[in-house]
This record gives sequence, C-alpha cells and structure tokens, in this order.
Amino acid sequence: MIKKNEVNRCYKDTVFRMLFSDKARLLQLYNAVNGTCYDNPDDLTITTLENAIYMSMKDDLSCMIDMRLALFEHQSTINPNMPLRDLYYVADTYSKLHSDKDAYSPKLIRLPNPRFIVFYNGETSQPAIREMKLSDAYVHEDMAPQLELVVTQININYGFNDELFEKCPTLGEYMMYVDRVRTYQRYMTLTEAVSRAVDECIDEGILADFLRDNKAEVIKMSIYEYDEKLHEKTMLEIGREEGREEGRDMAKSIITEKMIKYGESDEYISQITELTLEEIADVRAKMQNTAS
Repeated sequence: MIKKNEVNRCYKDTVFRMLFSDKARLLQLYNAVNGTCYDNPDDLTITTLENAIYMSMKDDLSCMIDMRLALFEHQSTINPNMPLRDLYYVADTYSKLHSDKDAYSPKLIRLPNPRFIVFYNGETSQPAIREMKLSDAYVHEDMAPQLELVVTQININYGFNDELFEKCPTLGEYMMYVDRVRTYQRYMTLTEAVSRAVDECIDEGILADFLRDNKAEVIKMSIYEYDEKLHEKTMLEIGREEGREEGRDMAKSIITEKMIKYGESDEYISQITELTLEEIADVRAKMQNTAS
C-alpha cells in the first residue's frame, strides 16, 4: 500500500519526484534499473540535494545503498547537457557526503560508485536506451578523455522497456497516469484532463493511495509541468512563424520573465530561449527596476 508522502516539497517539485521520494518505492525503482534485489528500504540513504546547488538547478532523485550512488532524472524533453548537469550534481553530492574528510590527507577517500540515469517519457522519438557522454561536448576530440561521465537515458514510454514495469509496478502505474493526461488533453482543457486522469486512476486502483492522499498537490504539480512546457513551446513557435524579429524578441522576453519568476537558472533559460546570458541579465535588471 502506498502511504502518504511526508517529505518536504516545494512548488517546483514534479509528480515523479514526489512519488519516488518514498524509500520503498525508490528502492523498487533502484532494483529494477540495476538488476539488484535489496529488500530493506532502511538500507537506502536518500542523497537528493534539496536546496539550489548550481544556478538554481536541482537533481530529481539520488540515493545510495551498499556504497553505490544512483542519480535519477526524469525528463519529457531531450537534454543533451545531462552529463554536464550530473557532473555538477555528483560533485556537490560527494562534497556533502565527505564534508568531514580532508582531501589533502595522504589517506585515500573512498567514494561510492555513481550511476546516472535519465527516465525519458517525452513524445519526441527516442531509442529504448541511449548513452550521453560528457566528452561529446568537448571542443577537441581526444583519444582518451581525461574526464568522462556517462548518462544512460531509458525510454519509459510503452513499447520500449516494458520489462521495467514488471520489476517496478509503481513506474508502470505512473506511466498509465501520464498517458491518460496526454490522451484527455487532446480534447479537453489541461485542468480537466489532469483532474479526470487523477479521478479515474483512483477509481481503478492506479497509484490510488498516493493520488488520494495527495490529490490537490498532484493536480497542481501536473498542471504546472504540462502548462509550462506547452507555453514555452507555443510562444517560441509564435515568434518563429511570424518571422519578425520583434515577434521573436517579444516571445522570448515573455518566456524569460516567467522562467526568472520560477527561479530557473540563466543557463537553462538560455537553452530554451537562445538568448545570451547578457540579454537575460538585462531582462532581470528591467524586472527589478519595474518592481522597485
């Protein structure tokens, strides 16, 4: 039975992160991905960084068991910069795990083995499994990169890695909920689609306890997730289709202001809007002047 989640959450959390912040469900997901059979959730240490760690970016979930560290991300869009983001995350995680250790000591500091996973459920076509490497971003191609980080992207849409759903039923039920929202969103408003999907899943025993105990929060998070992605995509398309610099600048300015209000980093805003960091800084300054 899924019990009410008691972890601290903020408005920017996602349903995926909220769902798997529970140790029992997170252990089930860990076992499914790694082919392990750990059975005691208390042996699992959640190492998710709760506060802003690098320019407002946050990892979704990370945990450690038996000196093995897993960093899980959930994405509905393709992000080729995940290796770089995970480099930031794992550096901060190691720093916090070993804050009492002296890196200048002649004694070797033992580190948990890391693994980096992205669960992808977007609608853009992707293979079942895909690897992204930090070295792909290097300007110069070296025979043997001195610094490498490999992220495994797992497509969790139906028909790609369905065996994961057998090993982790919670993940399968999560995708049932996601698919219903997508289906209903085609012919009703987003709020109606999310509310109907939640109600039906509760009635049919799909994440029933979790959704029942967190109904209002799940609806709010889902609407935020879907609405922001749709809005950002739509506004950028409006600018492109009009073919006018003024239209593109206006769309990018609106999106930039909204993303700043939501606390997104300048680097992430730049990826979405294609504005330079200097242009984003100008928008921030204008917003501050207006507020004052």
